[in-house]
Amino acid sequence: MRRQQTQSIDAAILDFLRDSGLEKNLLQRRVVELWPTIMGDMVARLTRSVDIENGVLIVKLSSAALKAQLFDMRFDLVRKMNTAVGAEVIRDVRLY
Repeated sequence: MRRQQTQSIDAAILDFLRDSGLEKNLLQRRVVELWPTIMGDMVARLTRSVDIENGVLIVKLSSAALKAQLFDMRFDLVRKMNTAVGAEVIRDVRLY
């Protein structure tokens, strides 16, 4: 018996997630998990919560000054987050 197509277990799982429509949810959860790593300790300490709804990254902050600074960087934040997970999962950022 000859194997026609072989693939790694990682590739098989990724294909399954993609085919079942679960890949996007997994990548969005990954963005939330990576927030402290990507943004650094200071931002992480001043972040009350991070969530994603319909491709919008929703960040609640405890500092008005940080909120203003990140608002100016929101397009860079979208790019950074999408680059970190290797896919276009975030399309906008809302800061509260």
